[in-house]
Formats: sequence, structure tokens, C-alpha cells
Amino acid sequence: MSKISEEVINSLSINLREMIKSISRDNVNIEEIRLRSLKPLIVNSNNKDYFYNTRLNKLDLNMDNPYIVSKDDIEQTFQIMCKYSIHSFIDDIKKGFITLRGGHRVGIVGKTIIEDGQVKNIKHISSLNIRISREVLGCSDKVLKHIIKGKDKINNTLIISPPQCGKTTLIRDIVRNISNGNEEFLFSGMKVALIDERNEISGSYLGVPQMDVGIRTDVIETCPKDIGIMMLLRSMSPNVIVTDEIGNMDEIKALYTALNGGVSLITTVHGDSIDDIRNRKELSNLLDSELFKKVIILSSKKGPGTIEKIYDLEEKRWYFAN
Repeated sequence: MSKISEEVINSLSINLREMIKSISRDNVNIEEIRLRSLKPLIVNSNNKDYFYNTRLNKLDLNMDNPYIVSKDDIEQTFQIMCKYSIHSFIDDIKKGFITLRGGHRVGIVGKTIIEDGQVKNIKHISSLNIRISREVLGCSDKVLKHIIKGKDKINNTLIISPPQCGKTTLIRDIVRNISNGNEEFLFSGMKVALIDERNEISGSYLGVPQMDVGIRTDVIETCPKDIGIMMLLRSMSPNVIVTDEIGNMDEIKALYTALNGGVSLITTVHGDSIDDIRNRKELSNLLDSELFKKVIILSSKKGPGTIEKIYDLEEKRWYFAN
């Protein structure tokens, strides 16, 4: 059983712990564990939903004899994840997730308590989504030649990806390579400022990144991207700013501010293609060749992290990863 699996297993209620432990012995590549109160336990693996068959004690694509997640399962699991001190995790809970040791992120839904238009707490938790975080060291190697420009420059790069296509894993490894340096490209490494709003890239736990994001990387977690960009520009003198899932004009304006400050940029956006981004008014500026030079398109055709192709916005031509 892997160390990461143990981190997740030990955070579950006793009933769930035994079931997930038995699955782990079968070396199943678990991506998500979905706990919904009074609904079947669902384990996602390779983009397929599996049910736990209580008669056969194994995963099954068919919903035969499924284990039904109880309210106690949800409550016990949530308490364990919060170290029996929910108030200590309230800042993360208000954002809809908490991070486990090992970098695994747990989405939370239930009854939201709203004050002055802001979420102050989530009570009566009804669902937990445990997303298993894994590093794939070297997964960015095939695209580095499009990102690294000479010995001390980086092409501003936009990664376009549908959900669950490996963009977070890819951008994490890009950060590691830029931060540590890469001998193949005679690249000695740069200062990277990582704005990890959802704490998915670094998987920080109590302020310490659980994932390898490199030796020259400074992480600001759970901070809105537009605010984080301005803070980092003023305080950390980065060479490169990296963030995930740009989605509104305030964030795009902050990217232009960083660009004008001489900082290189790498970010991601949800989408299927360049045309998809171009047709969305709030995101179309991302395809300004002054802002980004390279566009990497991801899919899951050959599994998560499939690099479809790469577009050069200056040359207006397509490249393939290989």
C-alpha cells in the first residue's frame, strides 16, 4: 500500500477504512472517493465510476449490493480529517475544501451559512469528494522545449484543458522543472511564484507543500489569483508567476500587470480548444499574443495528461508534443 493511500485511508471512518484498504491491496488506481450521505459509495478510477459490492468485497461497475454511506460515515470522516477540531480548519471549510497531509484535497458540501454575502461556514455536511493527489515526475518533459526559451527565459504559456485531463499534474511538474532547472536545456532555474488558490498544485498542509514544486518556488495558497499576483509582485520579486484556472477579467488584468512588470506567466484555463476560449468573451483576451506565446491543448484520449498539440500564437502555427 502506498504512503499516499495510507494518508487517505487513515482519514476515513472505520467502516470505510476497511473497504478502501481492501481496494488498495488490489492496486486500483483510485482518482476520487465520493461519499454522499445515504447514497452508494462511489470510487472513480480511470474516469469510470465503481461501486463497492458488499457481498464480493470488491469494486463493481454494476450497482449490486452497494455499500450505502451513512450519515455517521460522513460525520466521522469529517471529524477525523479536521483532527477533531473543526474550528482550526474553518478558513478552508469556508472555501469548500480541506487539504489532507500528502496533498489530497477534499471537497465539502452541505448547508452553507452566509453572512454579509460571504460563506462563513458549512454545516450538516452531506457530501465529501476525496481527490487523490499524485505526482508524475517528468510528465512535462515533452513540452519543456516549447516553454524554456534559451538559458534564462520562459515563454508565457497557456494550458487549455477540460476537467480531469491532468492539467494540475502537468503544471506542477512544469513548476518543478523551472524552479530546479533542467540540465538538458542548460537551464539553471528561476524564482517561481505559485498562486495556488485551491491548494491543488502544491497540496500544502499547514504551510508546507506536500508535492515537489521545486527549490526556488514560493507558494501563496487559498488566495484569490488577482490579489495574489499583486502581492507576489510587490514582495517576492519572481521571475515567473504560475497559477491555475484563470476565469475572469480581474485575473486577466492582473496577468497584464505582471507582464508589464517583466514577469513570465504560466497558467491554465478550462476549455476544449482555442476556438472554445476565443468564443468566450471573458477569456478571449488570453489569446492575445502579447500576453501568451504558447498554448498547450490537453485531452484524455490516451489517458489524463494527453498532449494533443501546441500552438504558437506569434508564428500562428501548430506543433505536436513529440
